[in-house]
Amino acid sequence: MLNDLFRGVFDSSAASAVSVGPFFICLAVALLAGAGIALTARHSRGFSHSFLVTLFFLPALTCVTIMMVNGNVGAGVATAGAFSLVRFRSAAGTAREIALIFLSMVCGLVLGMGYVAIGVLFALLLCAAYLLLERYNPERRMARRSLRITVPEDLDYEHAFDEPLNRYCAHWELKQTKTTNMGSLFRLSYDITLKPQSSAKALIDELRCLNGNLEIAVGSAETASSDL
Repeated sequence: MLNDLFRGVFDSSAASAVSVGPFFICLAVALLAGAGIALTARHSRGFSHSFLVTLFFLPALTCVTIMMVNGNVGAGVATAGAFSLVRFRSAAGTAREIALIFLSMVCGLVLGMGYVAIGVLFALLLCAAYLLLERYNPERRMARRSLRITVPEDLDYEHAFDEPLNRYCAHWELKQTKTTNMGSLFRLSYDITLKPQSSAKALIDELRCLNGNLEIAVGSAETASSDL
């Protein structure tokens, strides 16, 4: 029978096999839940494609893992150890990324235990709450940027740009300073958050008057923890 294909080779005759129908139902719902969570994260932006793919597959992976454990304490301990190894091999994530990963794992755990309706309702409610909080997030109206300013070696750069940065940025921080062009120039790297009505071009125009019209670059914010 088809159900015999889903019985382990080490299972005894008394051991129950995973039924074909419930297995595919839980797996399909887990994939749909993962797609919904990934689309929810994509709506808020700021996440890499690889992170969205991870959110898509994580509920299904957790669901199948829980179905295979099926009350076996030894298998449960081994599974927890495997998850801890994956955690230590990953980069530290932001609070939002950790929350989305836990959402995917808990959804897969609920579906793996067979509670399909509860898993779907849980995913819908949490995704709706996430979108609601993101919509009313005041930081969405502010643009995070990375700013690089090249200055001559004789310029006292520590406070040279404070005045325009304070006017155009809600927050700014000098992240790195390094020499370039055989030590004749300095390159300053800032992490800035522009105010809602601020213009990046206007900021660059004022900074050009202070750094001797040397190179200035404004780009998207660098987040080293976007890939987990």
